[in-house]
Amino acid sequence: MSISKTDSFSAAGLRKGRANQKQRTRRTLLETAAALIAKGERPTVTEVADAAGISRRTAYRYFPTQVKLMTEAALEGLRPSMESAINDAPPGTTSGAIETRVDALVEQMQRLALANEALLRTMIHETVLHAPSDTQPRGSRRVEWIEAAIQPLRARLGPAAYARLVSGLSLVVGIEALLVLRDIRGLSGTQAIQVSHWMARALLKQSLADRQAEQRRARSKRRGSSES
Repeated sequence: MSISKTDSFSAAGLRKGRANQKQRTRRTLLETAAALIAKGERPTVTEVADAAGISRRTAYRYFPTQVKLMTEAALEGLRPSMESAINDAPPGTTSGAIETRVDALVEQMQRLALANEALLRTMIHETVLHAPSDTQPRGSRRVEWIEAAIQPLRARLGPAAYARLVSGLSLVVGIEALLVLRDIRGLSGTQAIQVSHWMARALLKQSLADRQAEQRRARSKRRGSSES
């Protein structure tokens, strides 16, 4: 049985809607936990679920332990400084403007990772102990910030190349990249940030070069068709 294009679009829309709902639920739990922590409390997952008006079963799917919830809530407090760094970077779709935005993303994210290294190591420990379920992935903040930085490239690169660049950048920023560079390569914090900058710029330049090559091939094909 064949599946119509309309059905495919409907299914894709449904998946996107569910993903957005999971993200909203996760954000609500984190914001509620952060608010309780700000009052001097150390809430359990159950207490946060009750305060947020979300079922306890759902809350435990996202945060199976109090430590994981508390760690994530603390890290959510880094959001304003990250968003400010990206928003303060120059707008525009030129290669120079995008590179400046990516530089701002890498610099702020890796400096925050260094400043909160112990907390982030705890988060990874909890993630390893409690494998991700079908809920919103742990790295959702990172993807949001990457997409905010390179959003002007979405139309220019096209959906597939844009998604590939987001995936690539996800590997070179954040605590995992920092741990590899520091624990395995033995780099200092400053050296690790420099390597992250280098990798991010390389990915950006390659993505733009690939797009330009595709456009040249398309123009060449059109010329060949018109001459035949």
